[in-house]
Amino acid sequence: MSALLAWPAQRPRQVLALVAAVCVALLAFGMVLQHVVGLEPCPMCIVQRYALILVAVLAALAASLKSRGARQVGVGLMGLFAGFGAFTAARQSWLQWNPPEILSCGRDFFGMIEAFPLGRAIPMIFRGSGDCSKIDWTFLGLTIANWSFLWFVAFTLLALGLLLARPAR
Repeated sequence: MSALLAWPAQRPRQVLALVAAVCVALLAFGMVLQHVVGLEPCPMCIVQRYALILVAVLAALAASLKSRGARQVGVGLMGLFAGFGAFTAARQSWLQWNPPEILSCGRDFFGMIEAFPLGRAIPMIFRGSGDCSKIDWTFLGLTIANWSFLWFVAFTLLALGLLLARPAR
């Protein structure tokens, strides 16, 4: 068991490449749910997609860096964006478990950005809308937001583990 836990610290570049690949697979699955199954993403889903893209890009970038210091910066940023994604997914999960009494579809993400200044649009996105509390799909009893939260937490913990790990000799 200890060898399994030590593997990320011994092979950080391979672990980061795996994180990037998993993120791309999750994004592809989201595209399948949207374009094949017909599920429309809500504003909070879009924010989670952007966070997942940033986690993938930062993981791939950090995996490509030979310098441990530069890689640690990439891993730290990856962890921050994964934490942000976890926060957004947790908020959406909470909205799904405790839907607002007055449901309104509201504007979509791009409509909010076009119609309002960014400082006003961002809080509106995190308030969610009727769409964000709607449960369209589940797997093993968990919603898309729940699964998203679990993946983001895993990426955050992995980033934290890589940051705190002693360098391989």
